[in-house]
Amino acid sequence: MCDLDLLSANVVAMADFASASGVSLRPHAKSHKSAFVARLQLEHGAVGLSCAKLGEAEVLVDRLIEDGYQRRVSVLLTSPIVGNAVAARASVLADRCDLAVVVDHPAGVEELAEAARRAGVEISVLCDVDVGLGRTGVLGPTEARSIAGLVRGTSHLRFGGVQGYAGHVQHVSGREERLAAARGAVDRLAVVVDALEAAGHEVPLRTGGGTGTSMLDAGLGVLNELQPGSYVFMDREYRDALGDDPEGKFHQSLTIAATVVSANQTGFVTVDAGLKAMATDAGEPLVVGQGEGVEYHFFGDEHGLVTTAGPARLERGDRIELVPPHCDPTVDRYDQMWLVRGDVVVGTADIDARGRSQ
Repeated sequence: MCDLDLLSANVVAMADFASASGVSLRPHAKSHKSAFVARLQLEHGAVGLSCAKLGEAEVLVDRLIEDGYQRRVSVLLTSPIVGNAVAARASVLADRCDLAVVVDHPAGVEELAEAARRAGVEISVLCDVDVGLGRTGVLGPTEARSIAGLVRGTSHLRFGGVQGYAGHVQHVSGREERLAAARGAVDRLAVVVDALEAAGHEVPLRTGGGTGTSMLDAGLGVLNELQPGSYVFMDREYRDALGDDPEGKFHQSLTIAATVVSANQTGFVTVDAGLKAMATDAGEPLVVGQGEGVEYHFFGDEHGLVTTAGPARLERGDRIELVPPHCDPTVDRYDQMWLVRGDVVVGTADIDARGRSQ
């Protein structure tokens, strides 16, 4: 379930922050995978969308067009793509949106250049820079200059700038510790930007950041575009890491509805939300609205154990709400979100890009 008022408040709060800070906002759709949420973000000032995978972008762009969204959407693919077939798909998508793709290898430039030439489209290319995570990205200035030079030598690609995503920093506990880690990441990106500019390459876009560091990154002066995602929902993992820090002030808008299916034991009940109901990489969910002593524990694929110590007493048929431990992969397990205001269901939103991981 998603509390529509809390979701909207989160969208507005991040948009207002970005505007006041003089940076662009390109929120990451990997968290919600929903054209409904994407449109809400775009209508509140986002310059475009970030998508982790090409499949996500294809579905979301098509759904926005189908639903009558009038503006041409700007989309950034934040993960490198590989192979001629995938590059051809990207070129087809570029005919329906303003597409930018990150690359971290010369072969990626060559594949995109050929596909764009065949399709007669123009694609913006950003150099993905490893700023400490080690997952993707060029390792330093030499490789970045090579990428930029190759892009500049093609007729259907344009060099758009750099991406530096510090995913390893987002859940660092303690604001000073997180600031120090974020500064180290953007300093690595700044070295690459300086080297590119010294070689005669313009670097108009410097994009990155996430929910845990957006407010810090905006003040460090290197990134000019932010791509947070989880702020629309938040989750237990982010709440634990951010606490009362400004980055943690977003509302917990997303919950999993669970029903008590057995209450025969003393001290606990069994609910119908188990390992299959949520991502489990970040531990257990948080039970909300039931008072002290009520905690969730995994109890199998289909079931959860909820303690009933203290004054609370749960009965068969009662419903409880769980804050997911990690919102992104939890959302990907469902086809729809129920939209609520208080205790009233006011609609549904499709999770359009569910399962689109290629």
